[in-house]
Amino acid sequence: MDPVSQGLVGSVLPGSVSNKKEIRLAVLIGFLAGLLADIDVIIRSSTDPLLFIEYHRQFTHSLIFIPIGGLIAAAFCWLFLRKRLNFWKIYFYAALGYGTHCLLDACTNYGTELLWPFSDIKVAWNIVSIIDPIFTLTLLLLVIIAVIKKSPLIARIGLVFAVCYLLFGFYQREQAKDALFVLAESRGHIVERVEVHPSIGNLFLWRAVYESDGQYNVDAIRISPLSETKIYNGDSIEVFDTDQKLSNLDKDSVLYHDVERFRHFARDFLVVHPDYPDIIGDLRMGILPNSIVPLWGIKFDPENQNEHVSMENYDRSLDDGKIQKFISMLMGKDLPNGNQPSKQKN
Repeated sequence: MDPVSQGLVGSVLPGSVSNKKEIRLAVLIGFLAGLLADIDVIIRSSTDPLLFIEYHRQFTHSLIFIPIGGLIAAAFCWLFLRKRLNFWKIYFYAALGYGTHCLLDACTNYGTELLWPFSDIKVAWNIVSIIDPIFTLTLLLLVIIAVIKKSPLIARIGLVFAVCYLLFGFYQREQAKDALFVLAESRGHIVERVEVHPSIGNLFLWRAVYESDGQYNVDAIRISPLSETKIYNGDSIEVFDTDQKLSNLDKDSVLYHDVERFRHFARDFLVVHPDYPDIIGDLRMGILPNSIVPLWGIKFDPENQNEHVSMENYDRSLDDGKIQKFISMLMGKDLPNGNQPSKQKN
């Protein structure tokens, strides 16, 4: 999730178990420790663009690394706070703050290797957006009040709010998945794989991707407890068959290895970009929740098998048309071109 949210969640947990005398220090330590896991962003290479996505949210985000990460954060904080708290108290608050980071990241759709080094499975619970202003600003307000009032109780309220918000995201995700299966059944499709996650900044408009008969179908689903479910139909796109597309590549080549690395990162939701036939895209991500245009991808060049692929962003432009469409879908209204969403009863 975004760094501010990580720091805030990292601060409310130690703040909630501290006392009135120590809460400000506990919040500060937890905030700093909650940021530390993202130090892995410095692992990158100018010649190997995939090195970043391979190591981001890997060992520093593993559950087994929490005691070590907490120790590193505590050692840093102890340099400045050793006259105010003993080391083990600092370590306790730092470990709590650090430990929230990997769990919060796993709540998003990016993928987090919680079980490294025992497994390279990328855990993605898909219950909150990577950026969510309601979540972040509410926590920020509660942390500020807790610090000003020196109130562990307010910090506990912040912790309860965070948990309840994520549980609401879980409920919304399950509702969106149910709507997806109803939609697929109405089309006569047999669902083979599913990816459902909230669109940017909210828990009401969801990006729904499902695989059926060699095609990915992408739709936007608006879920609200107070109104009917609305479906904004998208398009379909052919699944990238790695066995077929890579059959002519040397399996020991750099290109083959890079495509496999990207496939693992994208959890196998690969497609050929609809506008660029030499781009393999990650269909999980898109600017509009019902768009088949991937947010990023890699350039596939069989003529240069011993060179690393390049990784680029291909659909990050936010013109007025896209913004209007997104707002219309988020509000459950007709699209600017007059297209109406279909409806499902909750």
